[in-house]
Amino acid sequence: MKRFLLVIIPLLMLSCATSYQQESDLDEPQSHELLTIAARDFEINTEYAATIKGLQDISVIPRIEGYLQGIYVKEGDRVKAGQLLFRIDDAVWRAAVAEASANVQQMSAALEKAQLEFEGKQKLHEQNVISDYELAAAKSDLAVAKANHVAAQASLTSAQNNLSYTELRSPSDGVVGRIPYRKGDYVGPSIAYGLTRISENDQMRVYFSMTEAKIMEYLSKYKSLTAAINAMPELRLQFPNGQFYERTGHVESISGIIDEQTGAVSVCALFDNPEGILLSGGTAKIVMPTVHTNAIVIPQEATYSIQDKVYVMKVVDGKAVSTIIQVENQNNGKDYVVTEGLSVGDVIIAKGAGFVQEGARIIKN
Repeated sequence: MKRFLLVIIPLLMLSCATSYQQESDLDEPQSHELLTIAARDFEINTEYAATIKGLQDISVIPRIEGYLQGIYVKEGDRVKAGQLLFRIDDAVWRAAVAEASANVQQMSAALEKAQLEFEGKQKLHEQNVISDYELAAAKSDLAVAKANHVAAQASLTSAQNNLSYTELRSPSDGVVGRIPYRKGDYVGPSIAYGLTRISENDQMRVYFSMTEAKIMEYLSKYKSLTAAINAMPELRLQFPNGQFYERTGHVESISGIIDEQTGAVSVCALFDNPEGILLSGGTAKIVMPTVHTNAIVIPQEATYSIQDKVYVMKVVDGKAVSTIIQVENQNNGKDYVVTEGLSVGDVIIAKGAGFVQEGARIIKN
């Protein structure tokens, strides 16, 4: 029993000493940098990976087969609608036109002959010289001659079209893309990429994806997709080297479909490109600003987290009081926009709040 008492007494003395030390620490004023909460306008930039495309990217694909005879542009050339780009050897197609033209002439002559024979037999039939059968046969021969003439005309038109297809012209104003073929290559409708692509690039479409949650924020606030698009801020474009494009753009459209795998929504922005600096197929970052008006903004170093909850240390009547706050998910990596838990005029510890005991006496550093 004596031994048990000997053990208990030191433990009680140690507990009392620890408690006294803690109370002493709380009573001892601690000097910290303090921050008085104020409201201000605050802008946060969000970056999205983006792909640049021309207003139109049109593949120039041959409609006939043949050997590439002429290439009249270079990669990167600016061209006008209707400008000659390529020529396919037309010898075979010229011969086809000549043959079809001769066939039309032959069918025209046959039609003229059948017409005369029918008119002659019609008169003889009126004079009861020939039978009904002979007149019907002449009429049938005339119908066949007319059909043959129409078919010959169609063949000539087809041959003339094929001959015209030997010249490939630009479908629109734009810039010539990659040209993977050279003179003498055998080309035709089956080539996948085409002889080249013409990118209409006075304006460029820039595609990026936003989360479903972010799109829903806009929709819940502005009630319609059109109103949400109109309310979206001007966008900036940042190149891979870190430089910014000098012109701003705007959101043109938002896809009405959510990607089931990523949960993202495709967004298309439009940028003017009169100098041709933006190139179709390029990559960049869309920088979208979000402006918070009269927001409570605090540095992240004034907070600490426990089990996904964010805390600050308020200073109330000179003592530290831990307080849970709600913050916007979107942040710049340095600051938080506080939505709940703080009011204008509150005072918080600006740095090292996670190391301050609840109830500690705080004085301004």
